[in-house]
Amino acid sequence: MEEESTSVESNTANERIKLNVGGKYFETTLSTLRSGGPDSLLFALSNRRSADPNPVFIDRDPEIFSVLLSLLRTSHLPSTARRFSKQELADEALFYGIDAHLRAATAPPPFSGIDAALASSIRPASEGLPSSFAAADSGAVWIAHGGQISGYDSTLTHSGTVRTHLDEIDSICRVWPEIAAIGSMSDPGLHFYNFSGSRHVGSVHWTDPLDPRIFKAHVNAITASENSVFASFDCPHRENCILEVDKSNLRTVNQFARQSGNQAKNMVPAKLTWIPATGVLVGSAVTGGAFGFSGYVRIWDPRSGEVVWETNEPGGSGRSSRFGDSFADVEADVEGLLLFKLCSKSGDLAMADMRFLKDDPWIYLKEKNASLVSCGEVRNSVVHCYKGQVFVSREGGLEVWSRVEQRENVVVRSENESDADGFYRRNFVDKREDSDRGIIKKIEGGGDRLFVSREDVEGIEVWESSRFSGAISVL
Repeated sequence: MEEESTSVESNTANERIKLNVGGKYFETTLSTLRSGGPDSLLFALSNRRSADPNPVFIDRDPEIFSVLLSLLRTSHLPSTARRFSKQELADEALFYGIDAHLRAATAPPPFSGIDAALASSIRPASEGLPSSFAAADSGAVWIAHGGQISGYDSTLTHSGTVRTHLDEIDSICRVWPEIAAIGSMSDPGLHFYNFSGSRHVGSVHWTDPLDPRIFKAHVNAITASENSVFASFDCPHRENCILEVDKSNLRTVNQFARQSGNQAKNMVPAKLTWIPATGVLVGSAVTGGAFGFSGYVRIWDPRSGEVVWETNEPGGSGRSSRFGDSFADVEADVEGLLLFKLCSKSGDLAMADMRFLKDDPWIYLKEKNASLVSCGEVRNSVVHCYKGQVFVSREGGLEVWSRVEQRENVVVRSENESDADGFYRRNFVDKREDSDRGIIKKIEGGGDRLFVSREDVEGIEVWESSRFSGAISVL
C-alpha cells in the first residue's frame, strides 16, 4: 500500500498544468509550480481542479513569467533575465510569492577575500560623494551622502532616500532593520531616522548641567549591541565621553570614558566596536602628523564604566616603545576575539588575542615571500576584519590576510607560546588599475560582499567573490 501511495503522489506531481499568462500559453508540471513554496500564488494555483479544461489565466507580463518559471525549474536565472531590470524581476517575483527564490539566485557566492573582485559600483543620484555607509548582514547597504541617506537592498537596487536635517553625515550605524543612528562633525547630537517612514524619530545630546563646557557635542563614532547604542561625543573645549543609549526608548542610560585635554591619549574614540561574546566595548583613536602617529586602544566594561585594558602608542607597549613604530589603524575581529594593528613606519600587521591581553600582547605577522614584504611607512590606511579575514588598505591598494585552515583553532598567547608565522597568509585583492582609483577611506563587509569607498570618488565599490572560486580541478 505504501508503494502504491508513493506512486500516486509521484504521478500527481508530474501531472501537467496549463497557464495563460498575459495571453501567452505555458505548460509545466505541478511539482514545478509547487517548488515555489506553500505560501506562493503558484502553489495555490496548482491545487486548482484538474478537470477544468481551461488554462489558468494570470494577467501579468508573460516574458518575465518565462524567466521566473525557468528559475523554478533550475534554481538559476536564464540568460534572458538580462533583458529586465532587477526591480522588474523583484516586483514580479513578489507578486507570485517566490521572491526568496529570486534572492537566492541573485545573491553572490560565499565571500572569499582572496578571490574577490570589483563587481559593481553604487552611485547615489545626488551628492554622490559618500561621507559614510553601513552594510547589513543581508548584503544591503545604506550610504550617507551630504545630508541624505540612500538605501540599497540585497540586490543593490535603490530602495529609497531619506533627507535628514543635517548638512553632512559623518557616521552612520544600523541599529534596527529600519532605524539608522547618525552623527555629524558639524552638527551636535546623535540622531535616529526611520528609513521606511523617512522620518526623524529622536535625538540624544550630551549635556551636563554642572559643567558649562559641555555644549554642542558632536558624534565621532557609533556602534550598537542588542539592546544599546554607544556613541562617542566630543565638545569644542576638548571634553569627550561615551554615551550608552537604550534602543527601546532612545534615552541615555550610561556615561563613561570621560576625559579632557589635547594629548593623544585623551582624544575622543574615533572607532567603536561592540564585542558580544564578552560584553565589552573596544575603542581606539589615532592621530598622525609631521612627527608620526600616536593614539590608544582601550577596552571598557560598560556595566562599570571601567577600562579593563589599554595601550598607548608611542610609549605604551610592544614595537612602538622599542622602535617608535606606533599604529596607523586598529580594528577588532568580533568573531575571532582578536585585535589587529597596522604599524605606521614598518607597515607590519600585528595581532593580539583579546582573551590573553597583557602589557605587550602583539604578534607580528610575517610574510614568507620576500617580494611581498611590506613596503615601509604607511600614511593612509584602513584595517577591517570580516568573516575571519583581515582587509588592509595602504593608500589605494587592497590586500587580505586569511587564516590558514589547519591552524584556525590555535590560540595565540604570546610570541614564545605560538609562532604567528604561517597563522595568516597575505594576498593582494586588487589589480594595479584598482589601486590607482584613489585612497581608500572606508571598508565594510555585509553579507557576501565587501564595500569600499575612496577619497574624492563618487559612490562606493562592491566587491564579490568569483562563482568559480570554490572549484577544484580534477585533471
